[in-house]
Amino acid sequence: MGHTRRQGTPGLMLSRLLVLAGLLYLASGRQVTKAVREAVTLSCEYNISVTELDRARVYWQKDKEMVLSIVAGRIDVWSEYKNRTILDIANKLSLVILTLRLSDRGTYSCVVQKPEKGMFKLHHLSSVTLAIKADFPTPSITDLGNISTDIKMILCSTSGGFPKPLLSWLENGEEINTAHPTVSQDPQTELFAVSSELHFNMTSNHIFKCLVKYGDKTVSETFIWQKPQPSNPDTPDHEFPAWMSFVIFIFVISVLGVGALVYKKCAPQWRERRRRQTADEDCL
Repeated sequence: MGHTRRQGTPGLMLSRLLVLAGLLYLASGRQVTKAVREAVTLSCEYNISVTELDRARVYWQKDKEMVLSIVAGRIDVWSEYKNRTILDIANKLSLVILTLRLSDRGTYSCVVQKPEKGMFKLHHLSSVTLAIKADFPTPSITDLGNISTDIKMILCSTSGGFPKPLLSWLENGEEINTAHPTVSQDPQTELFAVSSELHFNMTSNHIFKCLVKYGDKTVSETFIWQKPQPSNPDTPDHEFPAWMSFVIFIFVISVLGVGALVYKKCAPQWRERRRRQTADEDCL
């Protein structure tokens, strides 16, 4: 006896399951928190043998939507969860969801029915709430260069977080008035990106903080600017390094030393040559 999707599920049975799931949601205290793109294992907390599973019905649903079902041993996965959802039968009928999305957050209910006296009766019902977090990474601050002689422009940006962020620039703990940040949201992942430019005068020292708030969390990055030091007119632009002066001193001493040795060695020959030249001139 095969199980068909949506159309083949009796409306009365589904409505009963949803009512039961709603009641269970109010009493459920189990919660699992995971990050976007991670995997999660949600336990049904029910052990069942393979023989029993062939005759039983198992339903996993999120809020009012079906996720996965087993009827007469056949597993069906609903379209939104295809290719990323696994039922770990050996691990208490656990539902494994890969590559989590923000849209996966919600309350998941597991329903187990078994045949009794010609009809299926509820044998187990459990629920667990899945919370999805998407933290913004530390913002990056990029130097965009100078827009005039004394004005520099920097850009602060971060992406991949949720919920909608608020970006502000601070200096000395006080917020700076800037143009409104650019905020965008990916329609598929629901994740946000935010960026903001800041123009400042380069003739003063600055310590800027780019602060991003989202929900009850924050991330920030700091940018430090030190104004260029004016050159001293009394000081040469290119001073000789001390080591270079030492090298030149050693070189000069070496040359003088070699010169003195050469002179000491050759001086008698020079004097003798000079004496002979003088004697020849006298003879003439």
